[in-house]
Amino acid sequence: MSSLRLLTGAALLFSVSLVHAEVAVIVNPATAKTPSQDVVANIFLGKDKSLKGVDQKDWSATKETFYAKVANKNEAQLKSYWSGLVFTGKGQPLPSVAGDDAVVAQVAGEADAIGYVDKAAVTDKVKVLFTLQ
Repeated sequence: MSSLRLLTGAALLFSVSLVHAEVAVIVNPATAKTPSQDVVANIFLGKDKSLKGVDQKDWSATKETFYAKVANKNEAQLKSYWSGLVFTGKGQPLPSVAGDDAVVAQVAGEADAIGYVDKAAVTDKVKVLFTLQ
């Protein structure tokens, strides 16, 4: 029985690691700036205000991939990071919207906005800076 549990647990861990989405970091096509991945990380961590970051509201495979690859943070680390900034009065989390379609709409509607979505959600209303896997 215990070996069955071990195999089930291992299979579950393996399947969780395969859930990562292909993520596109997007900007409005009118944006002249093309920030590097490091600058994008700083925008989404509230350290750089050169573009308005539009965050995803709920934790998802897209958000997980984005923060893991760009800012090297998981969900718990990100929550702790923002809690520390809020508690000390040094920052507030970025505005967030529910889902890829809302991110695309907001980025398309603001010339200085930047966001991230599942690559499949990209439309011709936004420009892709780079993709993450």
